[in-house]
Amino acid sequence: MTPFGALEELRNRPIGDQAPPRAARQGFRQRIALASDNALFGEPVVEARALGLAGENFYASSRNPPYWQPINGATEKLWLRRTAAEKLARVNARAGAVGLELFLFDAWRPRSVQAYFHDVWMPQELKRRGSTLSGAALNEEVERYWAAPTDDPGSPAPHATGAATDLTLRWKNGEALWMGSLFDDVTALAHRDRFESLSSENFSFSDQEARANRRLLHWLMTEEGFAGHPDEWWHFSWGDQLWAALTGAPAAHYGLAVIPE
Repeated sequence: MTPFGALEELRNRPIGDQAPPRAARQGFRQRIALASDNALFGEPVVEARALGLAGENFYASSRNPPYWQPINGATEKLWLRRTAAEKLARVNARAGAVGLELFLFDAWRPRSVQAYFHDVWMPQELKRRGSTLSGAALNEEVERYWAAPTDDPGSPAPHATGAATDLTLRWKNGEALWMGSLFDDVTALAHRDRFESLSSENFSFSDQEARANRRLLHWLMTEEGFAGHPDEWWHFSWGDQLWAALTGAPAAHYGLAVIPE
């Protein structure tokens, strides 16, 4: 028996074809309604660490490759809607039974940080890497990873709702599990199913471990009701428009979050 005990089965369960989630994600902010009359719509945010979750806001730190500097406007807080945070706490308890814990990189994200990555960093990075994309094609590639910032209450970026989080798994107070890429690696290496169909001649021990750990994180989160971004192994939502698009829910629970002063 491995150290993962009863969770070993999740490490061996394939994630599945991510083509349908990728298709469902297209245009989701224009297509999915916000159910402003539901009981959760005005739910307050809580600081995730107050519920026993571990984490450090990646964008407020200088230990954040590939940036290696705090991002202007970033918050040190990890604000999440209460229900989403409570669901994470249940995932954390399940992981804790085998000595693991969730570690959060990000939760609610200020508009200025979203705008920087969408409008400045990602286009510049693509250009630096030799991309000749422009216009709609450039925008499509940027928005594969960075949602457009907006103040439109009917079409919020997922992280602006307090219902989306970026996270990984680590040993309690220890090393993170190997997931096969950096957090925020905005290339195909970050795709949730990256290691699901590699041929045997190209499948290293490192790839095998990354596949098992991505599967474990994916199933722990989805079995608690979260929906995972198909192109980012670390991103999960509960209650926002992306979650509704990926799960088939008729509407989202949450719009723009109100953050305490």
